Amino acid sequence: MAKKSAIQKNEKRKRMVARDAAKRAALKATIRDLSLPAEERFTAQLKLSSLPRNGAKIRIRNRCALSGRPRGVYRKFQLSRIALRELASSGYIPGMVKSSW
Repeated sequence: MAKKSAIQKNEKRKRMVARDAAKRAALKATIRDLSLPAEERFTAQLKLSSLPRNGAKIRIRNRCALSGRPRGVYRKFQLSRIALRELASSGYIPGMVKSSW
């Protein structure tokens, strides 16, 4: 089980990303628009850099939905490899069977 503080920090980042997504997208579009004057693009760059870092999508960590484990997480299931194996062995994931050959 991951630390509760790490899980809460990641949830806070998700909320901040959702809140700041439109503002960040508008500023990035302004920065990329070469038809605008350099001063305007530079002020947009300054505004973007003044936004909180945790509002960036790249800061979100992919964590297991059950245990909060940060590594070995399958995106399709949002579960870590350990939790996925336990649930699959118990028969809670439809269609998934243990491989044997």
